[in-house]
This record gives sequence, C-alpha cells and structure tokens, in this order.
Amino acid sequence: ETWNPLKLHYQLRNVRERLAKNLVEKGVLTTEKQNFLLFDMTTHPLTNNTIKQRLVRKVQEAVLEKWVNDPQRMDKRILALLFLAHSSDVLENAFAPLLDDQYDLAMKRVRMLLDLEPEAEAAKSGANELLWAVVAAFTK
Repeated sequence: ETWNPLKLHYQLRNVRERLAKNLVEKGVLTTEKQNFLLFDMTTHPLTNNTIKQRLVRKVQEAVLEKWVNDPQRMDKRILALLFLAHSSDVLENAFAPLLDDQYDLAMKRVRMLLDLEPEAEAAKSGANELLWAVVAAFTK
C-alpha cells in the first residue's frame, strides 16, 4: 500500500519531512518556528547557500552544456532531480538567472523530457523501470 504508485501523493508529505530532517542533520538546513497569522509553522531555511548554488548549477548544466538527447543515457540522479524539481515547482527558479536564449533552450529540453511517455520509456531495453514508474506517478 505505501509503495503503490497510484497513492504516491499521500507519501510525499512524509518524504518531505524525512528529507528536511536529514538535511538538518547534515547541516544544510536549520529548523525554525515561524508564526504565520494563527499558526506556528516549522520552516527549514538554508544554512549555506553554496550547496544550493552548486545544485542549481548542476541542473542548469544538465540541460545546457552536458545535455544528452537520450533520456536512457542521462545520469539517473539528474533525470530524477529534473522531474522532482519540476513537480515541486522550483525548476523555473533554477533557470531564472540564465540568459533568455539559454532559459528558452533549457525549458524546451525539460518540456521534451516531460512529454515523454513513461510507459514507453520503461519498456525500452536497459531502462530503469522504477524510475519511469515514479515519473509516471509525478507527471499525472
């Protein structure tokens, strides 16, 4: 039940909390309580912006300088990062500092990835079926 791809959206909250906890333990984030009107919310601001900048640069390079036109040959971690960043609505923020033509090219390439059929990609020889199953769940 907990790994049912059709119910993946129910698990995202727990995943986010576990990721935040692990990033706090590694010193990437801190934990703060902030008051938003009537509610006290736990937030996790960055402690060191250089890690974020390295990650943003890695995402930018993946769709620009180091672009591989075949998703089967792309680094699986980068491919997963691109899909997760898009699903989290932070991918456009990573491309914001780019020049207009670079931004357009990056978004065009990401759109190409998003338009892929996960079922067809998973059926290809040597494909990572689990990765494409997760992509299918996130892009529905």
